[in-house]
Amino acid sequence: MTATDRSIELITAAAQAAADKLAHDVIAYDVSDVLSITDAFLLASAPNDRQVKSIVDEIEERLQKELGAKPVRREGDRESRWILLDYVDIVVHVQHSEERVFYALERLWKDCPEIELPADAKATRGKAAEHARLQAAEDAGEPGGEW
Repeated sequence: MTATDRSIELITAAAQAAADKLAHDVIAYDVSDVLSITDAFLLASAPNDRQVKSIVDEIEERLQKELGAKPVRREGDRESRWILLDYVDIVVHVQHSEERVFYALERLWKDCPEIELPADAKATRGKAAEHARLQAAEDAGEPGGEW
């Protein structure tokens, strides 16, 4: 079994929304063969809590406006370190960069097929590592450590 057309449509719109709000390392997996509760996962991250919330708000607004989809559940709002949006067909995880590294959800789903994402979303790959490198250089007072 593979993800439905509706799931792919939701994932694509959510990935574009995340990329538009400068999310890092946006990736999606088709988990329909290993999970019966959903078709696909979208993972994205951001370097601070405010940006995590902004990304989630944009995803929610875009899916509602463009596709008439509302999440049946939203978890993690209080601390905005890891917010989960459950749309039944898809589940969106937006994590603070530190949580993304610690929980390493990609490791759990690496055997599942990746879902093709828009070019803007693909361009976010490696942004977390780049941000961490620049932040470390800035913290050390090295030249080139500016955003």
